[in-house]
Amino acid sequence: MIDILGYRLYQDVTVYDVLFVIVVMAIATIIAKLITTNLRRALIDKMKRDQLELMLKIIYFGIIAIAFIGVLPALGLDLSGLLVAGGIAGIVIGFASQSVVANLISGIFLISEKPIKIGDQINIEGVAGFVEDVNILSTIIRTYDGLYVRMPNEKVFTSNITNYVAHAARRFEYVIGIRYSDDAEKAIEIIKRLIDEHPFALKNPEPAVFVDNLGDNSVNIVVKIWAPSTEWYGVKMELLWKIKTELEKNGIEIPFPQRVVWFANELKADVNEGKEEGR
Repeated sequence: MIDILGYRLYQDVTVYDVLFVIVVMAIATIIAKLITTNLRRALIDKMKRDQLELMLKIIYFGIIAIAFIGVLPALGLDLSGLLVAGGIAGIVIGFASQSVVANLISGIFLISEKPIKIGDQINIEGVAGFVEDVNILSTIIRTYDGLYVRMPNEKVFTSNITNYVAHAARRFEYVIGIRYSDDAEKAIEIIKRLIDEHPFALKNPEPAVFVDNLGDNSVNIVVKIWAPSTEWYGVKMELLWKIKTELEKNGIEIPFPQRVVWFANELKADVNEGKEEGR
């Protein structure tokens, strides 16, 4: 009986080897298809379509290429020379593309985790502004001065990210000093009334207004207010000026720092006068 599977096609390659290669490549294709399909479903709403398709193609053909290289010895191809040359080239390419791969992986994590999104106001390592775009390799930030800043995703992902609008509400505070001769309780009532009248000053969490300490030149009142994150800056600027003007209308002033300065000649004259009066 003729062994068909053991029949040699050329050199040591048999029909069995060819069938083995076909089966492995078919399985690799199925696995690549399953992985890319699941990734497409998971990231379709989190990435731009062109970026997603590019990433899926790289993953798909990468899996097939790895499987093909793995079955080449079954076809009688000696990879020893290729592996040596490929190893050297791989080291060179690896060093050259290390940052690219790191940015790519970090970009995938950023898109899936979503600590930031387009339109957010953030601060990363001292760079503060609006998120313009989150690409697969980099994040684009427009600073408050209107500057264009491109940050590699690896730096974004490994840095501390401050997202100013991630939560619905944000708190700000003032320290307002009044004179010792002014009525602190009246000042607190005025400030609370202004907060209650402002449409964007939140009632919950509740604002806090209280005397914090007695300073050298003033009684210091601390004011803590919550506002919507998107309106935070405008509320802070507007209320501060309203509080100042309303306190002044009611005769409550913010004092200037005061110091008593003694001159040496005047001090000596006062001492001598005291001595003469004591005689």
